[in-house]
Amino acid sequence: MAENRVTVEVEGRTLVIGNLDKRLYPDGTTKAEVIHYLTAVAPVLLPHLAGRAITMKRFPDGTQGGFFYEKRCPSHAPEWVRTVDQWVSHGAGRWGKEDRGPKTSEEVPFCVVESLPTLVWLGGMAALELHTPMAQAAGRWGAEVPTLVVLDLDPGAPANAVECAVVALRIRELLDTLGLRTVVKSSGNKGLQVYIPVNVPGTTHDGARGFAQAIALLLEKQDPQLVVSQQRKDLRPGKVLIDWLQNESFKTTVSVYSLRARERPTVSTPLAWDEVEALAQGGDPESIQMSPQQVLERVARHGDLFAEATTLEQPLPKL
Repeated sequence: MAENRVTVEVEGRTLVIGNLDKRLYPDGTTKAEVIHYLTAVAPVLLPHLAGRAITMKRFPDGTQGGFFYEKRCPSHAPEWVRTVDQWVSHGAGRWGKEDRGPKTSEEVPFCVVESLPTLVWLGGMAALELHTPMAQAAGRWGAEVPTLVVLDLDPGAPANAVECAVVALRIRELLDTLGLRTVVKSSGNKGLQVYIPVNVPGTTHDGARGFAQAIALLLEKQDPQLVVSQQRKDLRPGKVLIDWLQNESFKTTVSVYSLRARERPTVSTPLAWDEVEALAQGGDPESIQMSPQQVLERVARHGDLFAEATTLEQPLPKL
């Protein structure tokens, strides 16, 4: 069956988009609705994507039809889509993972999303999830200087978002004593992610990873029944993993305001700390799994609750 294609103009750029009525989620959400969300959320989303080499998680046949990760910016990308070259390694495992053969590297052009036309183009390709590294390869300091440190909180059942909220508050309390402000968001799934904005030159991936590991180890020592710092699955049931390895230079986390590919569309949503406090006190763990419409309503009321991620400048202290 031939694709139904439409030609649209977005901020002076011409785009040809196929199958706008295709259902991308089991609840009936269509590609057109995905693009509508991306267009509406763009003013707060684009600052968080700026300069970052995007890894796309694409679902051409919808969330139930399989997916693939795409790092290399497609050769069919419009000529006005900005790219940045980064080295990508293949093969040998790291951090205790099984070696999968000889390690090789190649320089790959990644897409950089800094305009609404690029964002709409990604929606047209069913790139539902946008994953970003901690550094801005096309930013002021390049790929070797992370602007953020992330503490990714992943609950092991029967633990859920409530336990993640408890751990997030302990992280905030600890970092407060070090004079560091933090921002927090949902993963769009079951967990939370606490970020430390850095945004100063001189930060290194090794330093960011070591700082995050030290936080994870300290909280694990304080409460080993709740917190785990190792990836081992046998250690995780009923606990919250603080995944400090997400600060490796080659790692990415789902971007704030990105859609997630689930039974229904949810969004990685910025949270206020009082919302995290309410969750930790026995709130509904499902409450943080917000829909695109809920997120747009929150933005209209509160603006960008994650704005400090791009604006706050605070060097990491020596531990």
